[in-house]
Amino acid sequence: MTPTHAEITAALRAAGCVFAEDEATILLDAAGDLDSLVARRVAGEPLEVVVGWASFCGLRIEIDPGVFVPRRRTELLVHEAARLAPPGPVEVVDLCCGSGALGVALASLLPSVSLTAADVEPAAVRCARRNVETVGGRVVEGDLDAPLPAELRGRVDLLLANVPYVPTDAIGTMPPEARLHEPLVTLDGGADGLDVLRRVATVAPRWLSPGGHLLVETSEAQVPAASAAFAASGLLPRVVRDEESGGTVVVGTRS
Repeated sequence: MTPTHAEITAALRAAGCVFAEDEATILLDAAGDLDSLVARRVAGEPLEVVVGWASFCGLRIEIDPGVFVPRRRTELLVHEAARLAPPGPVEVVDLCCGSGALGVALASLLPSVSLTAADVEPAAVRCARRNVETVGGRVVEGDLDAPLPAELRGRVDLLLANVPYVPTDAIGTMPPEARLHEPLVTLDGGADGLDVLRRVATVAPRWLSPGGHLLVETSEAQVPAASAAFAASGLLPRVVRDEESGGTVVVGTRS
């Protein structure tokens, strides 16, 4: 017998799911064996992995097992990037792209985008290609900016980088659905959480066009050090916050 919405909600709530009722609705609408889907979610798999998609900026982004799930707070980065976009065609690079959610969402908000996304994780690259190809973009595989085409040097208007920024010692305090089901490389930002951010800030100026912007998400506590890293690379830092979502974005502008 197919479980009811109330029964699924009760099972999810008992497993500690905060939004049990909403998740029950999504699971009931999902394709596949319902009992199996519910069991996977109760066992701790991220809902997005169980159903195969994440909601991000009003879009359905395909998500595969072993791929970082985009967070709602990161929508702030996308909306700020859209606000900063110059008129006409916009050259966008999405580093540490994961599923490709940021670049795809930005492309949905702007009239003309040329999108290149990059990630070091093969699983992420496979997943991102399916998402990014829907907006005519391309995905390359490699460490940070290493695989970017040389012709993009000095031409990127918006460089998005949802880098890992959790301090190594704090990984163990993360919810199980993140630390057990997402690659460590997508979470661990080193001793203070800013190792990858500093690397991105260092390479960004070579890719940005004059007046181009680098946008990176951080925690509020990391803002001073992140801003200092941007400034050390010759970028003018600015901080954007959204209290409702808890999002914090550092924007660095090339002069």
